Amino acid sequence: MLRQLSLAIALAVGGIVAAPAFAQAPAPASAAQGQTPQQIVQTISDDLAKAIEGHQAELKNDHEKLIAVIDDTFLPHFDIDYASILVLGQNAGKASPEQRQRFAKAFYNSITHRYAEGLLNYTRGRVKVLPFTGDMDPKRTVVRTQVMLDDGKSVSVDYAFRQSKATGDWKAYDVIIEGISYITNYRNQVDAEIKKEGLDKLTVDLESKGGAAIDDIQKDTGGGKAGAQK
Repeated sequence: MLRQLSLAIALAVGGIVAAPAFAQAPAPASAAQGQTPQQIVQTISDDLAKAIEGHQAELKNDHEKLIAVIDDTFLPHFDIDYASILVLGQNAGKASPEQRQRFAKAFYNSITHRYAEGLLNYTRGRVKVLPFTGDMDPKRTVVRTQVMLDDGKSVSVDYAFRQSKATGDWKAYDVIIEGISYITNYRNQVDAEIKKEGLDKLTVDLESKGGAAIDDIQKDTGGGKAGAQK
């Protein structure tokens, strides 16, 4: 079991990076502008702890409020447009803008609802941001972290960032758990489903089934490495 906590942290990111552009809230200037990728990950970790600690019971009983915490914490720091195109892969070029937007919204909602409750176990200090070495590449810079689990072991959770040419801000677009890219993993699973039933049918399933649709996709495609490590 790639324990619910580490999976939830990563897939909160993995799901959000598939969200549509209109769902993304602009980051406050003081919170995001000028921050390095490493500082952004630390900010997310700290903000998540503040939002979760002491409110677990309340958030467990109010699922939509828990979803709002995820939105507020993660959304401002992710490159929504770029990541959603990566998830669709070659299918993005075949889909209309309306199809891409509808799929992105449905996929985001499904991922977030599937894994949100895992974040209720999050506490301050669970995530250790590792020292950054080397030069930052505007096209891809990876921030490495270790997520501490209840049994004392740790899981590697890394975030891939790229820098906006327009604003100079850094935003994440992928999360990698123990070497597994969730963009790549879900792209493979989504591609298999689209080949089988088409993009529109997949989108309807995501809209109607919510988090259960993610489980169905993983079962239909053999689960993948990420799907197996729940």
